[in-house]
Order: sequence, then structure tokens, then C-alpha cells
Amino acid sequence: EAHMVASGGDSAQAGRSLRLSCRPSGFTLDDLELGWIREVPGEGCEVVAIIAKNGRAWYSATVEGRFTISQDASRSTVWLQMTNLKAKDTAMYYCAAAGWLAVGSGRCPDRDKWGQGTQVSVSS
Repeated sequence: EAHMVASGGDSAQAGRSLRLSCRPSGFTLDDLELGWIREVPGEGCEVVAIIAKNGRAWYSATVEGRFTISQDASRSTVWLQMTNLKAKDTAMYYCAAAGWLAVGSGRCPDRDKWGQGTQVSVSS
């Protein structure tokens, strides 16, 4: 079954860094866009970063300048480097692949594209 697998979540203090990884399982990304989504129960979801096949990236205003999305040449792995973490970054993080994605709150793709998530907890 095709799905996305996110990993690398952990607990960290504010100001520190974490790197998340995402791998497609059972399919290849090809021309799909890959996005990182975060969700806090009761607060909805937010697409925080997107990367296209050509490497072009987009970021939500809440993470711009702190998070960096990248991928390897074969697009077998996509990373989210998170720096200067803040308590408000605490969330479950997922990755999803789709033909078109948009950054921002409430602009998340269908949940069946999200895959397994990884928890990030930031203490102040």
C-alpha cells in the first residue's frame, strides 16, 4: 500500500533544532509536490513547507526563515530542518504528496495522503 512515512520527531527546548525525514513507501514522488503538515488537536492543520520536483520551495509565514525543506536527488527522502524552535511549533508533523499543494492554515490535502506522523514537542 502506498503511503508516506515521517520520522525524526522528538522533544527539544526552545531555540534548539530538529530534522524530520519523510520517505514515500510503495510509490515514487515523480512530479508530485511534497508538503510538511502539522496539526495540533483542536487547532486544525497547517501546511508549513512544500517542495517541488525542481527544488522550488514555499513556506508558511509562521516558519519562514526558521524551517528549510530539502530533498535528495532521487526524491527518496525529503527533510524538514527546523531551527530556532518555538513552543508554538509543538505538533504532530506529517508529510503528504499531491499534484498541487498550498502553504497555510486550513489548506491541507485529504488525510488519506498524510501517512504516519511524528511528534515534535518544544518546551520553553
